[in-house]
Amino acid sequence: MIRVLIADDQALVRGGFRMILDSRDDIEVVGEAADGIEALEATRRLAPDVVLMDVRMPGLDGIEATRSLLRDGPSQSRVLMLTTFDLDEYVYKAMRAGASGFLVKTVDPAELVRAVRVVASGEALLAQSITKRLLERFLQLPPPGTALPPQIDQLTDREIEVLTLVGRGLSNAEIAEALFLSQTTIKTHLAHIFAKLALRDRVQAVVLAYEAGLVRPGATE
Repeated sequence: MIRVLIADDQALVRGGFRMILDSRDDIEVVGEAADGIEALEATRRLAPDVVLMDVRMPGLDGIEATRSLLRDGPSQSRVLMLTTFDLDEYVYKAMRAGASGFLVKTVDPAELVRAVRVVASGEALLAQSITKRLLERFLQLPPPGTALPPQIDQLTDREIEVLTLVGRGLSNAEIAEALFLSQTTIKTHLAHIFAKLALRDRVQAVVLAYEAGLVRPGATE
């Protein structure tokens, strides 16, 4: 059973998400929170598998709540950030804070359920529309590659290729096809990349790929 906490300052949003998720046999909503402080307390008390965290909440916003949760040390709870198209400037900060996925609040019920299952399984999820806007956001940031992490030198040439394709938003299946490898081999490369670079998940890999200059906005090959 996947245990979910819903953190949003709008009761109607919480109620709607609860109704959708509780209707699934493998998902249980174990609690709700109306602001970041409540979300932090409830997460620590209930230890849900997934926290649906609104970006903008009174008191303590979702980004600071996520950062505080993960700063306390390893947590079994993974954060799925809820955002809207007019909150693009917050997405990069949320990624840096350690969120494992992003969804727009207008997501359809089936996609919401799929996202919760994906994040609960330990994978990271980026809504395609959010990924595109995130990459556009990098156009306004300092040129990538100015602070190349020293750990990048530990990667093999193949691992660099895989990390680059992850940064471009490709799935494991797409990376396997592009490199003429099996998906199992791609998963092994990703495990090595995450270990060598101390990355939590795929979201942080995307951030690092851009910061290291492996991928630039608009690059397709």
